[in-house]
Amino acid sequence: MPFTGKATYTAGAALPEIAEDVSDIIGIISPHETPLLDHLGDPQRSATSTVHEWLEDSLLPNSDRINDATFGDPVSDTQFVVDNGDRFQIGDQIQADGSREVMFVTAVDTGTDTLTVVRGYGGTTAEALADDLGLLILGNAALEGADRPAARFTTRTRKQNYTQIFTSSVEVSGSQLATRMLAVDDELDYQKQQRLRELIRDLENCIVNGVAPASAQEGSDSVRRTMRGIVPSIASNIYTPGVGPIPDGDGGGQDLLNEAVINAALRAIWQSSSGHVDTIVVNGFQKRRVNSIIFPNRSYSSIDEKLKNLVSVYESDYGVCRVILSRWIPSDTALLLDSSRLDVLPLAGRSFHYKPLSSQGDSEVGELIGEYTLEMRNENAHGLIQGLGTTE
Repeated sequence: MPFTGKATYTAGAALPEIAEDVSDIIGIISPHETPLLDHLGDPQRSATSTVHEWLEDSLLPNSDRINDATFGDPVSDTQFVVDNGDRFQIGDQIQADGSREVMFVTAVDTGTDTLTVVRGYGGTTAEALADDLGLLILGNAALEGADRPAARFTTRTRKQNYTQIFTSSVEVSGSQLATRMLAVDDELDYQKQQRLRELIRDLENCIVNGVAPASAQEGSDSVRRTMRGIVPSIASNIYTPGVGPIPDGDGGGQDLLNEAVINAALRAIWQSSSGHVDTIVVNGFQKRRVNSIIFPNRSYSSIDEKLKNLVSVYESDYGVCRVILSRWIPSDTALLLDSSRLDVLPLAGRSFHYKPLSSQGDSEVGELIGEYTLEMRNENAHGLIQGLGTTE
């Protein structure tokens, strides 16, 4: 005979007599990871002002370019104009890009940036010069017993960035705090944790992409102070596939990221500075492009049951680079960074913290606050590849 006794299903759809069975686990899928901040680590110092400054210096340059389109005979002319005549001295040996000829500087007119040189110095063979051709200063030869040359020096430059305040409010009613909650022991602490995750996520995004206001950058009662991030800070080494020293990427009309593009950009940064790129930061699509560098050369046996296609470290002639996946990098961009020249600094005493506030009623009120800036030293030690294809 069918069952006629009391059962769970006889209580009705609302199940008023049965205790709820709710897991003590709360699932969160919203992105909040900060891989670049994790890679850079905690700074060893703090900023001490809302306008954070640092000094940069350089050696006297040993290269320049010809700025002369009026050669009579580019193989034998002994005078030509350069971009910066004050970089040269009498007694310099100079050499044009791609040339074996060595020239010897006998006169420098800094007023007109004109050099007078001996062509084919030391028995080398004179070669044709051209406008915009690069020149390398090999070194200067002094006369024995001569007076000291005029002192030359560089001037240190002061760079700056601004601190940005990150803040979020927390407010929980007295009744909410007194109620037994599912999976949460303390609602106020839970709200603090959630808002802190959001603020740290936003900090990394601003470190990468943030820009300072066009005016009143120090802030005012109506202008919010914002920091300048990595992408807007890079000005010297911005590369596009198919332009300058960077080859075309492959991919049927798209400039897809490949090893040739990465290597050319690393080489260009190495040639222009003594920076040591050790970090490549890309988004999801470009990370798959980096992984694809090794895939065509992988081999597997018939018993292999695991396929691995992952590049976490890329080692080339120009250094060892850790490859970091970050969802906050623009989709058509790859960042090439010298992490030793990057610091994310809190304003002294203003790293992320919770500040309880007085309540106007039956609630607990507080605010999470942090104030940070980016110190990005020697922007020409870093690089950026842009205009990359974003679809296969």
